[in-house]
This record gives sequence, C-alpha cells and structure tokens, in this order.
Amino acid sequence: MYREKIKVLDCTIRDGGLINNHDFDHRFVRAAYKAISEAHVDYMEIGYRNSKKLFSPKEFGQWKFCDDDEIRRVTDGIESQTKISIMVDIGRVDVDDIKPKSESPVDMIRTAAYVKDMDKAIHMVNNFADKGYETTINIMAISRDQGVELDEAIHQIEEESKVNVVYIVDSFGALYQEPVEWLVKKFKDILKTREVGFHGHNHQQLAFGNTIEAIIHGANYLDGTVYGIGRAAGNCPLELLIGFLKNPKFDIRPILDLISKEFIPLRKKIEWGYIIPYAIAGMMNEHPRAAMALRNSSKKEDYREFYESLLNTGLE
Repeated sequence: MYREKIKVLDCTIRDGGLINNHDFDHRFVRAAYKAISEAHVDYMEIGYRNSKKLFSPKEFGQWKFCDDDEIRRVTDGIESQTKISIMVDIGRVDVDDIKPKSESPVDMIRTAAYVKDMDKAIHMVNNFADKGYETTINIMAISRDQGVELDEAIHQIEEESKVNVVYIVDSFGALYQEPVEWLVKKFKDILKTREVGFHGHNHQQLAFGNTIEAIIHGANYLDGTVYGIGRAAGNCPLELLIGFLKNPKFDIRPILDLISKEFIPLRKKIEWGYIIPYAIAGMMNEHPRAAMALRNSSKKEDYREFYESLLNTGLE
C-alpha cells in the first residue's frame, strides 16, 4: 500500500529499552541506526529524555536520558536522511534542559501523556515547537479513555497546541480493528490541521493488523520496531510494516541483516513477543506490569492462576 504522506518511525531502542532499563551499548545502537538509515525509515526514536535528578544513571542506561553528545556519538559519520526522535514523559523531564533545535541532533520530540494531563502536554509541546522541533502528542492507554474526556482533549489539542502529529497509543494491546477505525476517524474529524499516528502493542498479536487498519482510515504516522521488540509483547514489527507499505524508498534488506546479526542473539538474552500472560493482560485491557512481574517470578508459566488473579482484581 503506497501513500506518499505516510511516515514510518522506528522506536526500537526507545520501546525496547523498557525491557533492559535502556542499557543498549553504543555499538548496538550505532548498528541499529545504520541499518534503519540504510532502510530509509523516516524517523528513529533513540530513547527517552528523562531528568537525571529523578532517575539515576547508575540504575539506567544512557538511552533513558538521551544526552545530545551520546546521540552524536552513535550517529556521527553515518550518512543518513533518517531523522532522530526522542520521547519525554509528563513530570519526568526538565523542559528548560532542552536546547534549541539548532544546537541539537534531535529533530522530533514526542510527548507521552494521558488524557488527564493534556494541559501539561500542550504546554510542553508548545515549548518544544517554539524551540524549532517537530512535535507529537502520544495519547497513552487510549483503550481506557474513549469517553467525553477524550473528545475534550482532542479538541483542546486542535485549538491550543502547536503539535504536528497526534498519536493513538494502544498501550495495553487491547484494541481490535473496529475501535481502531472508530478512533482514527474521530481524530481525523476533530484534528483538521494535524496528522494522526498509530502506535500498537502486540499482546494479542494485533499490532500489525491494527496498524494496517489505521492506515486504511487515514493515519499517516506509523510506529514499528525491529523484530517487534518492545515492552512486554512488543510492537508492530518494522520489517512487516515496510514490507506492507510497498513504498519503493524503503529497503528491507538492511533490517533483515540487522535481525540476523543482532536481534536473534539478543532474543536469547532478553524476552519479548507473544507470551500468554501478556495476551491475558491485553484481553482484560490491563497494563502489562503484572504480567511482566509474573515472567520474572518462579510462577512464570502459571497462566491460569494469573488469569484468575486478574479476573478477581477486576471484580473488586
């Protein structure tokens, strides 16, 4: 499916970093950047920009913080048209620490926010836009927020923000095709002057299918990760997405080489992908934190007990 307006954003290092405390070494990140650049992917999100006053560098790797110098270290010398993105969370970044775009290797700043925090998100986005960055607002856990408050938040974004793109984020991997269609149409109906994006999680093996559904109804910014790496069940696989899009600018071969050389060995060290506890969390529209805790416990394969525990929690 070819549509010139479509942009693909790879968030391998950022979302994948949620598995290993963002502790990828420079060699690995540079290899990923080189391959993603050679594949002509539009953006690569290299991590979070979090305050070191709130998070200790002794506990987290450098992609929790994404210092400009560290980004330059892994990108310098690689010829690339791929733009660099970072993500910020409400209350976890010092906005005053963000330099103007003219002084930074970063092109886009994406602000992750829940509906209830839209005032703060808009304030941050407008600050970043004034500094020269491309911007997005990523509305998190949208499977839990589809009422009047969501409508008000979208209208507020359209009327008060300088944002370029607004993302529908299926944080819990709970959405099916029908609600994806409904959400994209709602966003496009209200956001007359913005692009709509989609970020899927793969708890129920629907991230790729839901991304296709979002494309069909007009979402033009799409997230994926190499080999589907990401928190819990992971994300829409980048290789499937660029294979589907049929845009001649994309070259899947560097991504296939990267998977062979880097991600197959990595898959033996850290866990992601379709696993039953994550599927159960997705079915129940629950955050995967309980499933992730289960996978790190001695009862990691006790699926029925986990199902019953979530069921009972929902009834309380």
